[in-house]
Amino acid sequence: MQKNRAIFLDRDGTINEEVGYIERLEKLVIIPAAFEAIRLINLSGFKAIVITNQAGIAKGLFNESFVKQTNDHLQQFLKQKGAVIDAFYFCPHHPTEGIPPYRRVCDCRKPAPGLFHQAARDMAIDLAGSFMIGDRYRDMEAAHRAGIKGVLVKTGYGADVLENIAENILKAVHWILENRT
Repeated sequence: MQKNRAIFLDRDGTINEEVGYIERLEKLVIIPAAFEAIRLINLSGFKAIVITNQAGIAKGLFNESFVKQTNDHLQQFLKQKGAVIDAFYFCPHHPTEGIPPYRRVCDCRKPAPGLFHQAARDMAIDLAGSFMIGDRYRDMEAAHRAGIKGVLVKTGYGADVLENIAENILKAVHWILENRT
Protein backbone atom coordinates (compact mmCIF):
# COMPACT_ATOMS: atom_id res chain seq x y z
CA MET A 1 0.00 0.00 0.00
CA GLN A 2 1.42 3.36 -1.03
CA LYS A 3 1.48 5.93 1.73
CA ASN A 4 0.27 9.49 1.44
CA ARG A 5 2.40 12.52 2.11
CA ALA A 6 1.05 15.47 4.05
CA ILE A 7 1.69 19.09 4.73
CA PHE A 8 0.66 19.52 8.35
CA LEU A 9 -0.47 23.01 9.29
CA ASP A 10 -0.76 24.74 12.61
CA ARG A 11 -4.05 26.63 12.69
CA ASP A 12 -3.83 29.82 14.78
CA GLY A 13 -1.08 32.13 13.54
CA THR A 14 -0.48 30.07 10.40
CA ILE A 15 -3.82 29.71 8.59
CA ASN A 16 -5.73 32.34 10.54
CA GLU A 17 -4.56 35.43 12.38
CA GLU A 18 -3.22 34.97 15.91
CA VAL A 19 -5.79 36.75 18.10
CA GLY A 20 -5.39 34.83 21.35
CA TYR A 21 -8.11 32.33 22.10
CA ILE A 22 -10.87 32.12 19.51
CA GLU A 23 -13.92 31.84 21.74
CA ARG A 24 -16.23 33.51 19.19
CA LEU A 25 -16.45 32.72 15.48
CA GLU A 26 -16.11 36.43 14.68
CA LYS A 27 -12.49 36.26 15.84
CA LEU A 28 -11.58 33.77 13.09
CA VAL A 29 -9.81 35.84 10.42
CA ILE A 30 -8.05 33.85 7.71
CA ILE A 31 -4.67 35.06 6.51
CA PRO A 32 -5.29 35.88 2.82
CA ALA A 33 -2.27 33.87 1.60
CA ALA A 34 -3.74 30.72 3.22
CA PHE A 35 -6.38 30.27 0.53
CA GLU A 36 -3.89 29.92 -2.32
CA ALA A 37 -1.44 27.99 -0.14
CA ILE A 38 -4.00 25.32 0.75
CA ARG A 39 -5.24 25.16 -2.86
CA LEU A 40 -1.63 24.48 -3.92
CA ILE A 41 -1.33 21.75 -1.30
CA ASN A 42 -4.55 20.18 -2.63
CA LEU A 43 -3.28 20.30 -6.22
CA SER A 44 0.16 18.94 -5.28
CA GLY A 45 -1.06 15.53 -4.12
CA PHE A 46 -0.13 16.21 -0.49
CA LYS A 47 -2.82 15.93 2.17
CA ALA A 48 -3.55 19.19 4.04
CA ILE A 49 -3.89 18.33 7.73
CA VAL A 50 -4.33 20.75 10.63
CA ILE A 51 -2.58 19.90 13.92
CA THR A 52 -3.43 22.41 16.66
CA ASN A 53 -3.23 22.83 20.42
CA GLN A 54 -6.53 24.10 21.84
CA ALA A 55 -5.79 24.62 25.54
CA GLY A 56 -8.79 26.95 25.80
CA ILE A 57 -10.82 23.77 26.25
CA ALA A 58 -8.81 22.81 29.35
CA LYS A 59 -9.09 26.38 30.63
CA GLY A 60 -12.90 26.32 30.25
CA LEU A 61 -13.00 29.11 27.64
CA PHE A 62 -14.83 26.91 25.11
CA ASN A 63 -15.61 23.23 24.58
CA GLU A 64 -14.59 20.59 22.04
CA SER A 65 -17.76 21.06 20.01
CA PHE A 66 -16.93 24.78 19.61
CA VAL A 67 -13.47 23.88 18.28
CA LYS A 68 -15.14 21.54 15.79
CA GLN A 69 -17.60 24.32 14.87
CA THR A 70 -14.68 26.73 14.38
CA ASN A 71 -12.89 24.19 12.17
CA ASP A 72 -16.10 23.68 10.15
CA HIS A 73 -16.39 27.46 9.76
CA LEU A 74 -12.77 27.64 8.57
CA GLN A 75 -13.41 24.78 6.13
CA GLN A 76 -16.45 26.59 4.69
CA PHE A 77 -14.39 29.74 4.05
CA LEU A 78 -11.64 27.68 2.41
CA LYS A 79 -14.07 25.75 0.20
CA GLN A 80 -15.53 29.04 -1.08
CA LYS A 81 -12.04 29.77 -2.44
CA GLY A 82 -11.44 26.26 -3.83
CA ALA A 83 -9.30 24.94 -0.97
CA VAL A 84 -9.93 22.16 1.53
CA ILE A 85 -8.38 20.75 4.70
CA ASP A 86 -8.34 16.94 4.57
CA ALA A 87 -8.46 16.48 8.35
CA PHE A 88 -8.35 18.44 11.60
CA TYR A 89 -6.66 17.14 14.77
CA PHE A 90 -6.56 19.08 18.03
CA CYS A 91 -5.28 18.63 21.55
CA PRO A 92 -7.71 19.84 24.25
CA HIS A 93 -5.23 19.42 27.13
CA HIS A 94 -2.96 21.62 29.21
CA PRO A 95 -0.38 20.12 31.57
CA THR A 96 -0.78 22.58 34.48
CA GLU A 97 -3.92 24.68 33.99
CA GLY A 98 -7.61 24.01 33.65
CA ILE A 99 -10.18 21.48 34.62
CA PRO A 100 -10.09 17.67 34.68
CA PRO A 101 -10.06 15.61 32.55
CA TYR A 102 -8.31 18.17 30.34
CA ARG A 103 -5.63 19.25 32.83
CA ARG A 104 -3.03 16.57 32.24
CA VAL A 105 0.22 15.70 30.55
CA CYS A 106 -0.53 13.99 27.24
CA ASP A 107 1.22 12.82 24.08
CA CYS A 108 -0.95 14.94 21.77
CA ARG A 109 -0.04 18.48 22.89
CA LYS A 110 2.68 19.94 20.70
CA PRO A 111 5.66 19.69 21.07
CA ALA A 112 4.71 16.03 21.62
CA PRO A 113 4.21 14.18 18.31
CA GLY A 114 1.06 12.22 19.21
CA LEU A 115 -1.34 13.95 16.81
CA PHE A 116 1.08 13.41 13.90
CA HIS A 117 1.23 9.71 14.73
CA GLN A 118 -2.57 9.55 14.97
CA ALA A 119 -2.95 11.22 11.57
CA ALA A 120 -0.36 8.84 10.11
CA ARG A 121 -2.36 5.84 11.34
CA ASP A 122 -5.73 7.27 10.27
CA MET A 123 -4.66 8.44 6.82
CA ALA A 124 -1.70 6.20 5.91
CA ILE A 125 0.74 9.13 6.02
CA ASP A 126 4.47 8.73 5.33
CA LEU A 127 5.78 11.05 8.04
CA ALA A 128 9.35 11.07 6.65
CA GLY A 129 8.03 12.43 3.34
CA SER A 130 5.82 15.03 5.00
CA PHE A 131 6.22 18.63 6.21
CA MET A 132 4.91 20.89 8.99
CA ILE A 133 4.21 24.62 8.69
CA GLY A 134 3.80 26.52 11.94
CA ASP A 135 4.47 29.80 13.69
CA ARG A 136 6.11 28.53 16.89
CA TYR A 137 9.20 26.61 17.79
CA ARG A 138 7.00 24.00 19.48
CA ASP A 139 5.50 23.30 16.04
CA MET A 140 9.01 22.70 14.72
CA GLU A 141 9.97 20.58 17.72
CA ALA A 142 6.83 18.45 17.33
CA ALA A 143 7.62 18.01 13.63
CA HIS A 144 11.19 17.01 14.41
CA ARG A 145 10.04 14.51 17.05
CA ALA A 146 7.65 12.98 14.48
CA GLY A 147 10.37 12.76 11.82
CA ILE A 148 8.86 15.57 9.71
CA LYS A 149 10.63 18.52 8.12
CA GLY A 150 9.36 21.85 9.47
CA VAL A 151 8.96 25.33 8.04
CA LEU A 152 8.54 28.23 10.46
CA VAL A 153 6.48 31.22 9.28
CA LYS A 154 6.63 34.85 10.44
CA THR A 155 2.87 35.16 10.89
CA GLY A 156 1.46 34.64 14.37
CA TYR A 157 4.09 34.13 17.04
CA GLY A 158 6.74 33.54 14.37
CA ALA A 159 6.94 37.32 13.93
CA ASP A 160 8.91 37.47 17.20
CA VAL A 161 11.50 34.93 16.10
CA LEU A 162 14.69 36.11 14.43
CA GLU A 163 15.36 33.15 12.13
CA ASN A 164 12.29 32.45 10.05
CA ILE A 165 12.24 30.54 6.82
CA ALA A 166 9.03 31.86 5.27
CA GLU A 167 7.13 35.13 5.31
CA ASN A 168 3.75 33.33 5.39
CA ILE A 169 2.00 30.04 4.66
CA LEU A 170 2.00 30.60 0.89
CA LYS A 171 5.77 31.20 0.75
CA ALA A 172 6.25 28.10 2.94
CA VAL A 173 4.16 25.95 0.58
CA HIS A 174 6.10 27.25 -2.43
CA TRP A 175 9.37 26.38 -0.66
CA ILE A 176 8.11 22.86 0.18
CA LEU A 177 6.87 22.17 -3.35
CA GLU A 178 10.19 23.32 -4.79
CA ASN A 179 12.23 21.27 -2.29
CA ARG A 180 10.05 18.21 -1.77
CA THR A 181 12.62 15.54 -2.63
